[in-house]
Amino acid sequence: MKILLSGFGVVGKAVIQLIEEQRSKLYSEHGLSPSFVGVIDSKGAAIDPRGLDTSLLLETKEKQGSVGAMPAHGIRDAKELDIIAESEAQLLVEATPTTVRTPGPSLERLKAAFRTGKHVICVNKAPLAVAFPVLQELSRHNRCEFRYSGTVGGGTPILSLAEEVGRGSEIVAVRAILNGTTNFILTKMDREGWDFDTALKEAQRLGYAEADPSADVDGIDTATKVVILANGVLGRPCTISDVKIEGIRGVTKARIEAARKAGQAVKLIARIASDDLSVAPREVAADAPINVGGSLNCLSLELKTGGEVSLIGRGAGGPETATAILRDLIDIWHSVESHRT
Repeated sequence: MKILLSGFGVVGKAVIQLIEEQRSKLYSEHGLSPSFVGVIDSKGAAIDPRGLDTSLLLETKEKQGSVGAMPAHGIRDAKELDIIAESEAQLLVEATPTTVRTPGPSLERLKAAFRTGKHVICVNKAPLAVAFPVLQELSRHNRCEFRYSGTVGGGTPILSLAEEVGRGSEIVAVRAILNGTTNFILTKMDREGWDFDTALKEAQRLGYAEADPSADVDGIDTATKVVILANGVLGRPCTISDVKIEGIRGVTKARIEAARKAGQAVKLIARIASDDLSVAPREVAADAPINVGGSLNCLSLELKTGGEVSLIGRGAGGPETATAILRDLIDIWHSVESHRT
């Protein structure tokens, strides 16, 4: 399968490394032989319809800062939409960083891929947050596969679990912790007695939080994942404007201590129900499965029959997200092959 990769940062590089590590297994177990015919980064692109040398790609990015400097195949100041439209690739992997405030460029890349008959794997949450129903319709209209499991839970198969559980029983409601940064901060406030600012600085020092942590601590990142879960699993059309959002900046040590004394913990909880699409700090029972510590994520599904099902795992990281991309790639490959027979 010929692949065009948009975004060559931590995730993009991890995807190529993982596929090379798994290459023989992918062919022996699935008959899949991936080939990267194009890679686009913020400063240029590298194109070769015969397949790029991935070792040289990684080396060029490391030494030159852009694949646009790759000998023979590099392009500086590349026009990415033209590259997507004209590429012989069968599939686009959209792995650029999420920027919910400016989703336009990533949204246009996905539209360009679908309009030219390319399947899509997307781990950028921004276009899904603002235009999920439109993208679903566009993919169906052009008979393209659309996968996005890496947008929620990273390497933890949150979407896959929800889809599988939903086959056997109606999902009545969802409660989830979907942002490791805020969970780390609230855990430190609860277990170490830290205030918000101290916990945030530690999260930044350890690399959990960005220099500008707004998307995490103001609940925006979690809200994008609410939209993806609601649309992709529960079939509930919505965008981020439909989600009530409250972050954790206003959570005080006093509230944390009061919750602890009452046998509870404060967590940033995403909720999806018939009358609720929201993100807010809420108290949960200290012994509840959803009370996970550190930077862990947790999905809790309330079923019409079958009680409650929970999944706990890490929600971010280059290798973890690359694992989700590879799962999606295998799923798309089998779907495409099944339609040929």
